Amino acid sequence: MKCPYCREMESRVIESRYSDDGESIRRRRECSNCKRRFTTYERIEVTPLLVVKKGGNREQFSRDKLAAGILKACEKRPVTMEDIERVVGDIERELRDKYDREVTSMVIGEKVMDELRSLDKVAYVRFASVYREFADLDGFIQTIEQLQRGTSTEEER
Repeated sequence: MKCPYCREMESRVIESRYSDDGESIRRRRECSNCKRRFTTYERIEVTPLLVVKKGGNREQFSRDKLAAGILKACEKRPVTMEDIERVVGDIERELRDKYDREVTSMVIGEKVMDELRSLDKVAYVRFASVYREFADLDGFIQTIEQLQRGTSTEEER
């Protein structure tokens, strides 16, 4: 770490502690040359995950946007915020584990539908109606019939 005073490259760490938010480490250092002390912060560099939309454009993955979509589907349903947070966390963790840089919006939508299918059937149908862009009543009927049979749209394809 370069000293901000004399530009020496060598320094030693005197003290390390986690910052208040726990997301970084604060280090007190002493320059090997001028003996002056300075503070540095060390953070994990998170590679952004990009979502490839249907039209081919890309946008940065947003946990808030994912949560908002699930929350909208679960509106006025007996689903707790803890359930929603768990689903959002599970989906985000799985996406970051399986996909290095890019994931399609279709993959995210299918994961949300899988989670909602087991969480709340009405929320599942609500989300499916928007995600699958139902144009008429037949889309609803087909989705409800699949739910009753216990199959998913992916299995039927």
